[in-house]
Amino acid sequence: MTSSSSLIWARRRDSVARFWGSYRTHRAGLFGLGALVLIGLVAVGAPLIAGGDVQSVTNAPGSALERPSGEFPLGTDQFGRSLVGLMVWGARISLTVGLLAAGLSVAIGTLVGIISGHYGGWLSTVLMRVTDWFLVMPALVLAIVLATVMSRNIWTVIIAIGVTSWPTTARLVRAQTIAVESRPYIERAKALGGGHGHIMSRHVLPNVMPLVLAQTTLGISSAILTEATLAFLGLGDPTVVSWGGMLQDAREAGAVSSGHWWYLAPPGIAIALVALAFTLCGRAIETVLNPKLGVSR
Repeated sequence: MTSSSSLIWARRRDSVARFWGSYRTHRAGLFGLGALVLIGLVAVGAPLIAGGDVQSVTNAPGSALERPSGEFPLGTDQFGRSLVGLMVWGARISLTVGLLAAGLSVAIGTLVGIISGHYGGWLSTVLMRVTDWFLVMPALVLAIVLATVMSRNIWTVIIAIGVTSWPTTARLVRAQTIAVESRPYIERAKALGGGHGHIMSRHVLPNVMPLVLAQTTLGISSAILTEATLAFLGLGDPTVVSWGGMLQDAREAGAVSSGHWWYLAPPGIAIALVALAFTLCGRAIETVLNPKLGVSR
């Protein structure tokens, strides 16, 4: 038993080593990974880097809308708070929403796709018609509706994004499930008495996981952009600082018309950079797992 377990772990380590060996040949993917690691460290270390009272309005260290200076490298907001500190704390919220919302979206899409592809028949028809309905409805509009009718907090934003952005994953996973179940070893598993749960969890799921992984990395960038959009529209959590919320505050403070570019540029650039980094990582993972895509390195 021990030798069998050791062999399994040795194979997994070998697979991870081969994956990393292929991934590191993609310069764009390495750039995206490096940017994400750096931003992730900043988000985790927010209390140490920026302090815990950076969001306080009453104890703001500067005056309203100060230009970038030695004391405030990115300037201040309309309350006199340092934009550097707000950017650091905003990274934590934006990444958290992106990761959790994308995870929820991919989980729903994977479940629907595997069940639809495995069982087929009327159940597949019903699930795909529901999926088609979500596909033709603009995801952002649905997210706005959910964020409007539910209480305004960070979990509402996560749920609103997650339950409206899963159809693409469901379609992709269903197609992969049908392809996997046409293979001979699935027939052998059924002949040996393998039930639906065994086949879906032990045979189908491991084969669709590479696709799910790539879809997750691509979905995170979309979730971060959607969160920024909801926050910009005033539908985010007003008790936390996010990059989208900073853009909304800048708009309300008249930063666009008054030319306070230092209030607008940092959160906008940060959102674009994180979305680009996750997209680069996702494309690199897709290429490693499916070399036939031929994505440029």
